[in-house]
Amino acid sequence: MTAGSHVLRRTLPSVTTHQRRRPRVGHIQFLNCLPLYWGLARTGSLLHFELTKDTPEKLGEHLVADELDLGPVSLVDYLRHADELVALPDIAVGCDGPVMSCVIVSQRPLDQLDGARVALGSTSRTSVRLARLLLAERHGVHPEYYTCPPDLGLMMQEADAAVLIGDAALRASLHDAPRLGLEVHDLGRMWHEWTGLPFVFAIWGVRRDYLRREPEVVRELHRAFLESRDLSLTEVTKVAEQAARWEDFDAETLERYFTTLDFSLGERQLAGVAEFARRIDQSAAAERVVLLDRADG
Repeated sequence: MTAGSHVLRRTLPSVTTHQRRRPRVGHIQFLNCLPLYWGLARTGSLLHFELTKDTPEKLGEHLVADELDLGPVSLVDYLRHADELVALPDIAVGCDGPVMSCVIVSQRPLDQLDGARVALGSTSRTSVRLARLLLAERHGVHPEYYTCPPDLGLMMQEADAAVLIGDAALRASLHDAPRLGLEVHDLGRMWHEWTGLPFVFAIWGVRRDYLRREPEVVRELHRAFLESRDLSLTEVTKVAEQAARWEDFDAETLERYFTTLDFSLGERQLAGVAEFARRIDQSAAAERVVLLDRADG
């Protein structure tokens, strides 16, 4: 057992020793969050809080509605509710270049999509907003958007292009799009080529009222997630091999995916957040983003 897993076992039981209920924690039900939870599952620490799995969009709604205490929230939703939430530093879901699992799949070049039908199969408001921003400002097109289930085959029966996120995007870009002869455009790569900055898709947020009531619980959970992430990335080959047993992707692909993602939230990532907020007219919200004290976190 590694030193990190010793800490995980030591930390989380103390979270609930004097609690009337376990902390309510969100979990994005996509592969992109597996490295953030794998270490917790390995040590049994997941037993010490109440876990809710859902899409980024739904988890944000649960957090704002006080149905969760802490968890990942889509960046757009975080900006909308920056006065109610505090961000955990050093942990996020993002990319500094390609992301692999947030894509536009298209039957034609992107600059030919003006007035075309584009299906939004995403379950993240941030990915949808980023796709629309890139198409409008980088490619100068204004398609007709509509929402539908994230099934590429069905989407392309009625649409000229589709926006997909998460596992559906991975399947589409790695398996289905090449077979169908479709173009795949990585949103993370497009953003980085445009701005030179990382992109943050989800931030770990905690409700301010919960932080006031349970500051030590929040800090212990934060430390546990950081340790879980670090353990998972240290043993990423093992994580990928285990995930490949029940997923549609081989271990080599999953290891490449997990190491392509950026799970940090530092100065460069915050600069990316500020730039995105500026471009979608949410600069004031970005200025209200508050991080849990790094010295205590």
